[in-house]
Amino acid sequence: MKKIENKAMLISYADTLGGDLKQLNHVMQQYFPGAFGGLHVLPFFPSSGDRGFAVIHYDTVDPKFGTWEDIDALADQYYMMADFMLNHVSIRCEEFRDYMEKGDASPYKDMFIHWDKFWPNGDPTEEQLNALYRRKDGGPYLTFTREDGKQVRLWNTFFAEQVDIDPYAKPTQDYYRRNLTRIASHVPLIRFDAFAYASKEPGTSCFFVEPKIWEVLDIGMKPLRELGAEMLPEIHENYTIQMKMADKGYWVYDFALPMLLLHGLHFGRTDRLIHWLNICPRKQFTTLDTHDGIGVVDVVGLLTDEEIDATQEVVDRLTADVKPYIPFPTVVRIPGKPVQRYQMMTTYYSALGCDDRAYLLARAVQFFAPGTPQVYYVGLLAGENDIEGVKHDTDPRTVNRHSYTEDEIRAAVEKPVVQKLLELLRFRNSCPAFDGAIEIGQDGSDGTLRITWTNGDCAATLEADFKDKSFRITQRQGDTVTECFRQEA
Repeated sequence: MKKIENKAMLISYADTLGGDLKQLNHVMQQYFPGAFGGLHVLPFFPSSGDRGFAVIHYDTVDPKFGTWEDIDALADQYYMMADFMLNHVSIRCEEFRDYMEKGDASPYKDMFIHWDKFWPNGDPTEEQLNALYRRKDGGPYLTFTREDGKQVRLWNTFFAEQVDIDPYAKPTQDYYRRNLTRIASHVPLIRFDAFAYASKEPGTSCFFVEPKIWEVLDIGMKPLRELGAEMLPEIHENYTIQMKMADKGYWVYDFALPMLLLHGLHFGRTDRLIHWLNICPRKQFTTLDTHDGIGVVDVVGLLTDEEIDATQEVVDRLTADVKPYIPFPTVVRIPGKPVQRYQMMTTYYSALGCDDRAYLLARAVQFFAPGTPQVYYVGLLAGENDIEGVKHDTDPRTVNRHSYTEDEIRAAVEKPVVQKLLELLRFRNSCPAFDGAIEIGQDGSDGTLRITWTNGDCAATLEADFKDKSFRITQRQGDTVTECFRQEA
């Protein structure tokens, strides 16, 4: 098992680059040699829905993807990350089925959060309900009928195939320990998906509730600390939450960078971006695209409301061909605020109007930004919005989840934009300067950007102009300066 290192990480489903884990291994070696040091395989366990995020059990790899041996083979070549759902389980899991069958006699009865028992009066007041941070209309619960005929209302944050669990209950903590121990024996880094929803307390938003959230993370981290494994908490919300977690020493995601770069590239500005690069956490993974949409709520306060709206309008215009199939934006209900747009559903390449020059500049900035870069498989292949896919799937995220055959991969890799992206990735992975200190130019009034990394007598510099999309990358070794990449105006 390889340990975490400061090299780019690929994000992929187990089956979207060739069909299964063996093919994924083949594709990475055949088509992307030297481009990645790390690999995040999105949930590869048996699941009943939500594209793998309704995990039935963590005992085995889903047979249609492969085996633990296939995971181990990848983990010997790349430092790997796997997902764990701290907040919920599948309603098809053994623990939930046992509770439905045996009712109060089940050893798992306390694992699930009973809506009636959670609220002091059995139901929330209108004020308490309105205070909840919600991803859907109505109360976040589902009604189930046990085999003894009793109906129970159980907390349900997301989809009908999932049910929330109580991190403070002993059976839940046993569940955490058993499964996290298994996963950590195969990969060094575990991603806690949607963990912020696991901090529930009456009268609050039930989302990232302090100090409870730190207790919840400690509960989940306990078995990992004992094993020496690391954890990346996943949360799509305002950038200030990432800052809080970074202050506690956790790895974090930079989900603000994608929207800041879209704003900068569409309007020829770098001032907002430079401000963020100077204050953002350093122990982080950077992204431009993931299996979800492009975060909007993440940049509130880094961009003005008018700048956010203007950026969304440009992206909506450039991706108008998906509008008939994704008529409504994904939204979030934040207490005390109007309904807000949560994410934009599009590939990053399409969000830039399939402009190769803008796209390569965005990736160059990502690779020079503080943190370790992650590249989503669709973005790696400069994938456009999957109109055919979203036509036949009600989940709007399908627009950015195309499954590539090897023939499609082979063709995509021949595109000049992908060839140049792979060149940038290999430079990022091989240049020792990125293990040193960063210096970011302060003046972005003219739409330019300069970032330099220095490590001993090695330095790497990116000079970019967001108005004409030109950029230049140089590497200095001692007194010798070499131009490594140039994109002309």
